[in-house]
Amino acid sequence: MIAVPDLSAVKQALAAQRIETPSWAFGNSGTRFKVFAQPGVPRTPEEKIADAATVNRFTGAAPSVALHIPWDRVDDYAALARYAGDLGVSVGAINTNVFQDDDYKLGSVTNPDPGIRRKATDHLLEAVAVMDATGSRDLKLWFSDGINYPGQDDLRDRQDRLATALREAYDRLGDDQRILLEYKLFEPAFYATDVPDWGTSFAHCVELGPKATVCIDTGHHAPGTNIEFIVAFLLRQDRLGAFDFNSRFYADDDLMAGAADPFQLFRIMYEIVRADALDPARGINFMLDQCHNIEAKIPAVIRSVMNVQEATAKALLVDRAALAAAQRSGGVLEANAVFMDAYNTDVRPLLAEVRADQGLDPDPVAAYKRSGYQERITADRAGGEQAGWGA
Repeated sequence: MIAVPDLSAVKQALAAQRIETPSWAFGNSGTRFKVFAQPGVPRTPEEKIADAATVNRFTGAAPSVALHIPWDRVDDYAALARYAGDLGVSVGAINTNVFQDDDYKLGSVTNPDPGIRRKATDHLLEAVAVMDATGSRDLKLWFSDGINYPGQDDLRDRQDRLATALREAYDRLGDDQRILLEYKLFEPAFYATDVPDWGTSFAHCVELGPKATVCIDTGHHAPGTNIEFIVAFLLRQDRLGAFDFNSRFYADDDLMAGAADPFQLFRIMYEIVRADALDPARGINFMLDQCHNIEAKIPAVIRSVMNVQEATAKALLVDRAALAAAQRSGGVLEANAVFMDAYNTDVRPLLAEVRADQGLDPDPVAAYKRSGYQERITADRAGGEQAGWGA
């Protein structure tokens, strides 16, 4: 049996946890081979926000929704932010898109063509303007830029071009705004990706200044990568700005968080707890980044929120005094046993109590199914063009 920490403090930390949902998780999405349309998916940014607000209504833990520009482009972003506020949520990170235009075949901000680089950088600046209008803090940047063949372009020149674009976007930020620089091992670039790993992202962030931090996407690593080590290192350097939580079996699968390897999610959240970085005041944006291909959208997002909460609850239950004592004494098996005791704890009753204390249903998925929301949106949104991934 584990020595349970102060349960009131654990429940308080869980009640304060915040997880951002992505607008694109609610639309139709799929693979390179097929997009499977579902009834009731949102047709507009407003309907995406309404679905995100529904997730928050049943979980109490998802009060912000990330937008993707131009997928969520509107004429009046301030009005969109007010609409979100009326539904009890706020606009979160603003995500840029410099990977879907034909111009970006050879890259966006690292393209050898200066005119295309200018177009891509202007889009980054446009996103900062959206942040100004919505009150968003975070500019999230992911670049598909890279090359497929040795000699196709100069590797060092591409890093210089990247640094130039990042500097221009950074200098445009307001005092309370920041850059979250995401990385990805490969895809669509196969020989060399311009921001392939956390070290490259970290180096650019250090060069830029304190308002630039790293975003870790849990699906963007080589198999076997120790992601919690990256988390611990970046926390130590005060450069961890955000997560894109999803789950992967092979590559960038974008499945529900905790679906493939819940133990990894627990290990990641332990490093967050270990650094006292769970509090929203620490500034880490715990965001989902998922495209639900065959499963129902809103229940899948709710399940992902719950999976992150469960991993966090287990991390909070680690007997840190016993763990530290075992580590100091070189007790390899004892230290691992402390970890495993916490991981093997069924925390669902604890989280049910936390939700009940907040006036929420202890089972958010069941509550959603009873609510009739899915039936209403299926009827109300029948017909017309439906928004999906990239729409």
